[in-house]
Amino acid sequence: MKKTYTGGCQCGKVRYEAQAEIGEVITCNCSRCRKLGPLLSAVARSDFKLISGENDMTDYQFNRGAIHPFCKTCGIESYAYGKGPGGIDMVMLNVRCLDGIDVDQLKLKKFDGASL
Repeated sequence: MKKTYTGGCQCGKVRYEAQAEIGEVITCNCSRCRKLGPLLSAVARSDFKLISGENDMTDYQFNRGAIHPFCKTCGIESYAYGKGPGGIDMVMLNVRCLDGIDVDQLKLKKFDGASL
């Protein structure tokens, strides 16, 4: 069942809201995720709303042009844009950046991004 979550960066300039069903989160071993350590949950782009911080971000385009926006002030990457199965526009939430989430209670699913 989807629930409304809020989240954002460490300094609070970037804030968003997302409708998501978070039970299992992805831990990836690609070169970027190994260094950043995000726990990821995918949502449809239509279920994501940036509330503030559009002008406070810059981005890094990684791998196949996936867009990873991050806050210019604190450097936190709280979400990323990408494509899901069938080319659907998706947002990958960094669950560590969601308000009120105890990540120790979540089930981890390993993703072998290093092999892509």
